[in-house]
Order: sequence, then C-alpha cells, then structure tokens
Amino acid sequence: MTRFAGLIFALAASTSLASCGGGSDSDTTPVAVVGPMTGQYATFGAQMKNGAEMAAHDINEAGGVLGKKIELALGDDACDPKQAVAVANQMTGSGAALIAGHYCSGSSIPASQVYGESDTVQISPASTNPTFTDNRPGNNIYRVCGRDDQQGGVAGKYLAKHFAGKKVAIVHDKTAYGKGLADEVKKALNEAGTQEVLYEAISAGEKDYSALVSKLKQAAVDAVFLGGYHTEAGLIVRQMRDQGLATVLMGGDALITQEYWSITGPAGEGTLMTFSPDPRKNPAAAEVVKRFKDKGIEPEGYVLYTYAAIQAWAQAAEKAGSTAAIDVVKALNENEFDTVIGKFRFNEKGDPNLPPYAVYRWSNGSYEEIGEPSPSG
Repeated sequence: MTRFAGLIFALAASTSLASCGGGSDSDTTPVAVVGPMTGQYATFGAQMKNGAEMAAHDINEAGGVLGKKIELALGDDACDPKQAVAVANQMTGSGAALIAGHYCSGSSIPASQVYGESDTVQISPASTNPTFTDNRPGNNIYRVCGRDDQQGGVAGKYLAKHFAGKKVAIVHDKTAYGKGLADEVKKALNEAGTQEVLYEAISAGEKDYSALVSKLKQAAVDAVFLGGYHTEAGLIVRQMRDQGLATVLMGGDALITQEYWSITGPAGEGTLMTFSPDPRKNPAAAEVVKRFKDKGIEPEGYVLYTYAAIQAWAQAAEKAGSTAAIDVVKALNENEFDTVIGKFRFNEKGDPNLPPYAVYRWSNGSYEEIGEPSPSG
C-alpha cells in the first residue's frame, strides 16, 4: 500500500506505484498536488489535477527524474486553512519531494509554515497573495503565478481609466485572496484619482446577495470589483440583472473557469477579469495543449501553471543531480526554466519573472484578452 493515505489518493501517474511510496531505495519519487479537490472551488482542484497528471505522465515517458518515475499523489484541502495544514503535515510525513500547491492563498500561507519547517519544496501554481512569498518561512517556498499587487494594480488602473467620472464599488469575500486583491485594487484606484463609492464585504458560500445588490443599486454603481471567487461572482451578476442593474462586474483570476459562465449564462456578458497572458497561446505549450484537448480537457486557468510547477522542479532536480530539497532549492534559485508557461527565473522572494497581468472580457460563453497588458507592479 502506498504511504500516501487518508486525505491523499494516489494517482496512476507512474507505470506502477511503489509499495513504500518512494524513497532512496525506490524506483519512484513522490510528488504531490494539493488543492480544493472537493467543495465549491473544486473546479480549480480539477484544473490542478489535470495539469499534474499530464506533467507526471510526460516526465515519466521521457525517463522520469534522475531515472526515477514520479509517483503522483493528490491532496484535498477544500480551500480550508485547517485542512490545508493537516494535509501538509501528512504530505511531509509521507516524504513528498515536491508540493505542487496549494490553490487558495488562505491555504498556501499556513501550509507553507509546515513545508518551511520540514524543508519540503512547495511551488504554488495559483496562490497570488503577496504575503505568501513576502513572508515565506524558508527559501523552499515558490510560486509560478503572479501576485495580487500586480493584478490589483492592473485592475485598479483599468477601472480608473475606463470608468472615469463614474461610480465604482469594491467588494471582497473576507478571504486572504479576496480581501488582499480587493485592497490592492482600491490602492491603485485611489492612486489614480478615483475614490470608490462603496467598500463592502460579503460572506463566501451564501446564495442570496440581494442586500449587496440593493446597496449597489441605491448608489447607482457603474462598476463593481469583486475580490473573490467565481461562484459568488456568478450569483451576484445574476442577481444584479434580476434587479435590472446593468453594473459591470470585474474580478480577478478566480473567474478564469468555464464554470463561471455555467452559473451566469447570458447575465455574465461583459464581465471583466484579470489574468496572466493566456498560456494556451504560448508557442511552447502548443503540443501539450493539443494533447489536453485530444483528451477532452480544456487546459484553461491553472492547468498549465500546475504542469509548469512540476516541470520547473523536475528541471531543477536534473540540474542539481538530486531530489534533496537543499540541492533542488539551490538549482531553483540559480537557473532559468523552460516551461509551458514560458521561460522564467525565480527572484529572491520565490516569484517568477513572467509577463504581467492583462484584462479579459467574458462574451458569448468565452473570454478574450482586451487591450495590452499593463506594466507589473
């Protein structure tokens, strides 16, 4: 039986799972992907799972890492901080050489304390709160996505420019991700000379946002930025339209899933959001994207970012000639990595020097980038 158990479900990433779950005498190396595999944000857990499985398969087909197959395991934190810490402890106890995760910043930040103390390499594909790397507990904590002070700056400047002289509201869901992003948008909006007419908080997971919608309607808000996830955003948009409110909703990278449109339907028309330049259009990803689509998987959102997290770790291990954290960290800090999301290096904080955020618009069930990316902040 594999050492990954309990909250962890072994995936068929290697040709055969080692009975001991990897180690120096095994022919496999344990790697874990951790995110919201269940709960209201499970769509992003599915993105991570799809990316990790394809990355492990491709690396194993090419001979593995230092001749050993990746033994991939799945951890579910449901975007809950306490569950994230429990999974992190279980993963480190099982000897995972890499944690590709977590998704929610509110999970990644407390879990990183566990990984920092145990010298386990963590590379998040999706956690954007600046605190995650600004206050990392060890130099073994990284991410391959951008930061909320970058995307918040892009969103705030966009709102100030395109809704100049109009009424803008800012709403957040009280999470580390949602409030952190909303506050960065507020900062950029204010610095650009626009003061929001409302700053409100909602509770994630609720179904009725009529009280918020009534406030937006009473204040005649033209645009509202939501720091939060696609489920709440979709419900708010629908309820705004039900009340005859034409207010434009803008959100962050958590709206980067087709599930958003499944919730909104035509009510989602014109929704704005920020996300990195679409990695599916990167020529380096073309062959991988095709294979995802051939399998019936649309590699949207954080699919390719999870693939890239494992890719970067595998390249670092090869350069180091070792999967020991101390050796891999040195390689991660000193080298450039050629991945499906582009070539990048990690800076002294563990952030990648990838292109800045762009603004997208939802229309007719899909989203497209509009305009040019703004400089990162």
